[in-house]
Amino acid sequence: MTADVIVIGLGAMGSATLYQLARRGVRVLGIDRFRPPHGEGSSHGDTRITRRGVGEGAVYGPLAVRSHAIWRDLEAATGLELLRECGFLAIDGSGGAGVMHGKPDFMATTLASAAAQGLAHEELGIAEARSRFPQFALRGHERVYFEPEGGLVFPERCITAQLDQAARLGARIRTGEAVVAIVRDGDGVAVTTDQGRYRADRVVLAAGGWTPGLAPRALGGLQLLRQVLHWYPPEDPGLWHVDRCPTFMWMHGATPADSFYGFPLVPGLPTAAVKVAQEQYARIAPAPDAIDRAVAADEADAMTRTHIAGRLNGLGGTSVRDLVCLYTFSPDGDFIIDHDPHNDRLLLLSACSGHGFKHSAAIGDHVAGVLADGAPLLPAFRLGRPGVADTLPPRPARAVES
Repeated sequence: MTADVIVIGLGAMGSATLYQLARRGVRVLGIDRFRPPHGEGSSHGDTRITRRGVGEGAVYGPLAVRSHAIWRDLEAATGLELLRECGFLAIDGSGGAGVMHGKPDFMATTLASAAAQGLAHEELGIAEARSRFPQFALRGHERVYFEPEGGLVFPERCITAQLDQAARLGARIRTGEAVVAIVRDGDGVAVTTDQGRYRADRVVLAAGGWTPGLAPRALGGLQLLRQVLHWYPPEDPGLWHVDRCPTFMWMHGATPADSFYGFPLVPGLPTAAVKVAQEQYARIAPAPDAIDRAVAADEADAMTRTHIAGRLNGLGGTSVRDLVCLYTFSPDGDFIIDHDPHNDRLLLLSACSGHGFKHSAAIGDHVAGVLADGAPLLPAFRLGRPGVADTLPPRPARAVES
């Protein structure tokens, strides 16, 4: 089977890229080792935070804005609710030292991002924050940022909508089929799976945690980090209802272990509870299959003791659901979108580093623009940037087989 482009991995980034290529009339084939949306990678668990004031860097804000627009268009086309603008709240009790997604000064950079883009946002005083958002037990020293057009997206629905629309537009999709090799083949690329062999002019590798194994010379140094999500039943469901409560991040110390984030109760989702999690950097896995998918009781207890107790009103006790997912983390916490230095027909799309889903629809549009329209790659995500180039093998003088 031949195609103009093959997209490997159909999660957040891959499904978006497949859809956007199909929209442009490209003959595109998508392949996934599972049957997306699935629970093995980084795009499950019912909800993801979205915010357009983005503290991770100036390049991200416009991507979040564009993603919101794409999801609204997809909602109109499919009838699915993909985006809920319930608001986003950032609380910084760290004195400005708070870190999220490996990025320091997160509150200051979030405020700067919102101001630079002219986004609706507020920095609330403590009294007003307590009055408007009684879910949060503020101590009195915190800075509080509120973005009314932030909120949450439904990742499984987004993936489903993009795959369905891609198929409607002519994309071919192969699921339950694992890629085992990607090799330069003349002026194209050959992709071998456990079920067959395909050829395309170009390939996009968006396989999340499986990407380092498929492009080891370029991305073998990416870290696979085990993450745990917890759901807690609120004493007062109305207080935590999505109509009254925003998504949130709370930084109460200077290390990543001193920050956590969460979601309101959303009726209609599989678990009628409040989801809370923290970023975890200690458990690094050599491969996705090596990740421990079981959650110990003391992990949920530690979340309650360390973060929830004394901060989230009417929440805690025993979790009613716990789930493991995966971060694929780059050396600097930013995305990687670039041609493989060993195969210029292979475009690497990886390392969302725990903050990718809110940008995924726009990233798919960007990658499709690069491949179909000749648009330039975003410099911020190239492999040669400082902090990343020195962790990778040197770029060869010419492309070779990978």
